[in-house]
Amino acid sequence: MEPAAPPPSPPPTAAAAAPGSAGLVCAQGRNLRAVLCQRCGSRVLLPGAATFARRELLLPAMRKKAAAAAAGGGGDVLREHWLVRDMFSFENVGFTRDVGNVKFLVCADCEAGPIGWHCLDDKDSFYVALERVAHE
Repeated sequence: MEPAAPPPSPPPTAAAAAPGSAGLVCAQGRNLRAVLCQRCGSRVLLPGAATFARRELLLPAMRKKAAAAAAGGGGDVLREHWLVRDMFSFENVGFTRDVGNVKFLVCADCEAGPIGWHCLDDKDSFYVALERVAHE
């Protein structure tokens, strides 16, 4: 008689695939906790409103909108984001004017940002950088 085969290993969860997102992503890949502005604490997304996504995006350095416009240049390549498919899923977010075919996401209360990125060519993809927001 042959020994029983070990049970198949479960598929990796989104959290396992993303070390920086441990404790933030459920097994279905959605945000477990609310997403907040780092500066003022305003709620940007409710729990379960976004999906974890990996994509390299260049975001300008994070500053208040007026300071960013005055300083110009600089930025960060960010790889871990919350992907939102419907702009009405946001609780509190603002959009900059078009920069080429991109709009940047900012906090609608304090205008800190950019916290995310939206390409005008893809109407159903809004990315919020995990490094640019807080979670509760």
